[in-house]
Amino acid sequence: MSARDAVLVSAQALHDELATGDLVLLDVRWALGVTDGHEQYLAGHLPGAVFVDLESELAAPPSPARGRHPLPDLADLEAAARRWGVRQGSRVVAYDAVGATSAARVWWLLRWAGLADVRLLDGGLGAWTGAGFVLEQGEVVPVRGDVVLSLGELPTLTPDDAAHLASSGGGLLLDARAGERFRGEVEPVDPRAGHVPGAVSAPTVQNLGPDGRFLDEDALRERFATLGVRAGGEQQVGVYCGSGVTAAHEVAALATLGIDAALYAGSWSQWSNDETRPVATGA
Repeated sequence: MSARDAVLVSAQALHDELATGDLVLLDVRWALGVTDGHEQYLAGHLPGAVFVDLESELAAPPSPARGRHPLPDLADLEAAARRWGVRQGSRVVAYDAVGATSAARVWWLLRWAGLADVRLLDGGLGAWTGAGFVLEQGEVVPVRGDVVLSLGELPTLTPDDAAHLASSGGGLLLDARAGERFRGEVEPVDPRAGHVPGAVSAPTVQNLGPDGRFLDEDALRERFATLGVRAGGEQQVGVYCGSGVTAAHEVAALATLGIDAALYAGSWSQWSNDETRPVATGA
């Protein structure tokens, strides 16, 4: 299996897989400031898909010290995964309606917690319906799973780690937020505008084409090379965003190229609440 196939699955391939074995579908409809994800799910979702609430199931309670979407406790994540029907050996596919920018959060968390076979539906709900495949309505309540999660299978960064990575010559810290937030021109939710000094602007949405699918391998490789990512694995790469959600999408995009990147989970919502941390603005 290629690195890309280990991260992404097409609508056609997913449709073919649904009839074969233990496959768990997770619907993670969420976006910043949008609260009707569950209603959208009830109105139409992939057959058998279970709704995942990002705010309550994929994050611990927010705080200035830890950020808007801190990583959940492992026991809480395991209990949630069992509610979703995840069992030992389950294959998991997550999707949303926004190019996997929210679904990538559960992709990252489950891989971080030891599950090997977790993928994203490339193109999400739009790719599924665009291929002519049906949706179903209403709530899906699966048989409770028995998965056992373990801690720390993917690398993470503390604020000090992020600061060091951004300032060291051998590492690279990518900022996955929109360019205007990176430059400090606007800041809709966090207390200070700007970015971690030394970070490089790498908006998550530029991982996607107009159809909401990930760019092909060559285009992604060129994009990240332009940002300073070096192939070969000798360079440490970290990613942050506003609160650790869309940064997971950037980690996934890099993973399709076989590049392991660390997630700064507290991200800008944690950094900007700490007055001792410096802030840079501009390009």
